[in-house]
Amino acid sequence: MNQSIAKSKISRRQFLKYTAAMSASVTGVTFFSGCAVDPVTGKKQLMMVSQEQEIGIDKQQRPFQFSSDYGIIKDSKINTYVSNVGKGLVPYVHRPQMPYNFQCVNATYINAYAFPGGSIAVTRGILLKLNNEAELASLLGHELGHVNARHSAEQISKGQISSLLVQGLAVAASTQGAGLGELTQKLGMLSQGLLLSKYSRDNEREADYLGNEYMVKAGYPSKGFVGLMEILNSLHKERPNSAQILFSTHPMSSERLEDAVSRKNGQYQYSKEYSSSRDRYMDNIASLRNKKEGIELLQQGEKHLSKKEYDKAETIINKSLKILKNDYTAHVVMSKCMMMKEKPLQALSYANSAQKLYPSESQAHYIAGIANNELKKFDAAYQNFSKCDELLPGNPQMTFFKGYCLDKKGNTKPAANNYMSYLKLINYQSNTYSKYAYSRLKEWGYAK
Repeated sequence: MNQSIAKSKISRRQFLKYTAAMSASVTGVTFFSGCAVDPVTGKKQLMMVSQEQEIGIDKQQRPFQFSSDYGIIKDSKINTYVSNVGKGLVPYVHRPQMPYNFQCVNATYINAYAFPGGSIAVTRGILLKLNNEAELASLLGHELGHVNARHSAEQISKGQISSLLVQGLAVAASTQGAGLGELTQKLGMLSQGLLLSKYSRDNEREADYLGNEYMVKAGYPSKGFVGLMEILNSLHKERPNSAQILFSTHPMSSERLEDAVSRKNGQYQYSKEYSSSRDRYMDNIASLRNKKEGIELLQQGEKHLSKKEYDKAETIINKSLKILKNDYTAHVVMSKCMMMKEKPLQALSYANSAQKLYPSESQAHYIAGIANNELKKFDAAYQNFSKCDELLPGNPQMTFFKGYCLDKKGNTKPAANNYMSYLKLINYQSNTYSKYAYSRLKEWGYAK
């Protein structure tokens, strides 16, 4: 904010009033109700979101979710492979005109997700669970089903999503344990899975039906979809911590597996001779399979973090790092662990290493900034937050922390500008940071 905010005083009453208000727009576009034709069924449906708005929401949200998942994998062979399998399905979908893109992200938890404009991601964790290309095509087909049936847009239209604005301070996803929730609060970070749509069982059934159709039309055997459902059903029974977000956003049931078997033996029986392309799948993810032990250790470490078992987490993450020596995610997770153990100097060391491994991804810069703040190195922290803001613009939390650094350095006026900008960016919602910013503005005479 370049102009002085001295004339923009807000009273406590105004502040409290604004905390209850939520914006009804995304990137400045207001949603209007209206009718549209369902691209799958051809029937009329209540739809508040246009195709252009779906794409806009996608562009706004996906960078934050990808960063929450430690960025897009740097292994170009894996990412190109995932993308090519996804693109092979696109000619058979109901909305081929959407700007689809398919990515593998560095997260180790087990999940795949789609944004409404066609951005689809799979995690390293779920790729290690699949057995062949037909199962990967089934997974991507299912996510394409959500996009083509406009499930996220449908939720917005029904008022099931009150706001899609990215907030700097995120409330931890309910699927995460107390430790990671505390970490989210402490670091002011976006948590895994926060921005993802939570689908209904009807949504899942429809996405299954569509995904199965797409993958068979693309030349894969329907038994690949059965294989995917068997994996998900098994995980659902085991309920590992690494799959909790998957089932919070994609509810699983034995009925989904039964339906997949029925389709395989019925309408898609003709596909039984199609190839599952197991060898091609294994060849293309060979570099990931070589890291399987380290990734599984990292999953265990994150499980202990979620339970506030920080000593156990540190021990296991250390074991992971011995295998994943140059793994960005492992270094960032250890940095988080050190922050939770109130060891900012060690946290900074791991964050700095992570920055060197993946300089264009923002999380390591963010945690380095938090660690430097704890160490009272406010100039360095300001640079960290500025870099994070450059790499991932649009997170109001960066505005707050830059203001906090300036505040601690005694630069009152620019600090006040940042605090007021932060309050406006989050629409005056109440949280630990907004309360602090407001108290400082009041103290300095910028708020009543």
